[in-house]
Amino acid sequence: MSAGNWIDLKQDADTGIETIRAHFDGHAYDPHWHDSYLVGFTEQGVQRFHCGRQRYDCVPGKVILLEPGDIHDGEAPSAEGFTYSMLYLDPHWLESELRSLFADAPQQCVPAMSMTVAQSPELIFAIVSTFQTLHQQELRIVRQTALDYLLNQLTSQMHWRQRTQADPRMPRVATLTREYLHANMHNDVSLVDIAKAAGVDRFRLNRAFKAAFGLAPHAYLVQLRLALARRRLATGEAPALVAASLGFADQSHLGRWFKRAYGLTPAGYRQRCTSLPDRN
Repeated sequence: MSAGNWIDLKQDADTGIETIRAHFDGHAYDPHWHDSYLVGFTEQGVQRFHCGRQRYDCVPGKVILLEPGDIHDGEAPSAEGFTYSMLYLDPHWLESELRSLFADAPQQCVPAMSMTVAQSPELIFAIVSTFQTLHQQELRIVRQTALDYLLNQLTSQMHWRQRTQADPRMPRVATLTREYLHANMHNDVSLVDIAKAAGVDRFRLNRAFKAAFGLAPHAYLVQLRLALARRRLATGEAPALVAASLGFADQSHLGRWFKRAYGLTPAGYRQRCTSLPDRN
């Protein structure tokens, strides 16, 4: 990581929402995803990223809206780098709040973003207000008021989507491979094992999966483990124990992948979420 890069992260105890403000020069992070909805904006510079086979350049005045599982990367195409503020919204919290806001919300649907990059001064104002109240741990009533305003502004950028909506364009081999990886994420699986379960050879499996998801099966498996590691570290679990239980060779192995995806060490992330010492 560049010496000029920095990350300021906190987690709200009541909602589980993470507030992240960061600056990156050059390469920011490798392709990865989160279990949260990401809502944020670029403060300075150009924030370039790929998501859903498209390239986006987010500049000041635009918001970024990502759903859980959206694979994305990040880089600064210009020398001055970029600075951004982001809210990581817990999906269970968001769905519960939106259902309270809309009494007629469909039961078999989940919240979905209408677009990836949008221009909305009102939403940026709501993000800034929410970020400040959560990050500075204002009075609970102040935080809740800011969150209510954020939810009202977010509704203009969201819709309800079927909870289990299959993509008819996705090859069945890619779907079977993903299901196998999710079911065996703690195991030391091989491409031969996965190919057998999907009913194809490993070469066709690799091509189909990467075309569908933008990652090779091994990289997808690592991201599955990193997402779970992030959740467990946020509860205060020691990085060494997390690494051992999720199939990483050791804490250093977890640390290398974790930093490439999130820009922080596992211990550093744990410390920011829990205020526990940055060690173990």
